[in-house]
Amino acid sequence: MSKRSAPAVFYLPGGKPDPGEGPVATLARELEEELGVALISSEPLAVVRDQAALEPAQLEMDVYLATVKGPVAPRAEIEGIAWVGADGRSPGVLAPAIRNQVLPRLVGLGLVA
Repeated sequence: MSKRSAPAVFYLPGGKPDPGEGPVATLARELEEELGVALISSEPLAVVRDQAALEPAQLEMDVYLATVKGPVAPRAEIEGIAWVGADGRSPGVLAPAIRNQVLPRLVGLGLVA
């Protein structure tokens, strides 16, 4: 009997702030660490709350619209990258906050087709 691996869970890049680090500085650092891109500009999109993907806890996440510079590539703990359209189809499972909160907002704004 072969062991089946769990499906990949797709999140937005991000993480917790370092001590004394503001939200935009955290965003810039995390984008560079996880995707290898530089933050050019950002604006808040929403604060979303939903079930965490990998643990039985509620998640609260600040979400930004960001303009970045450089080729996007998975780095640090990021294993892979996938682009997701309005239909929500993904090569894995979208994290609940992405599926239930972020993607519908982006579709509603006409930013994802």
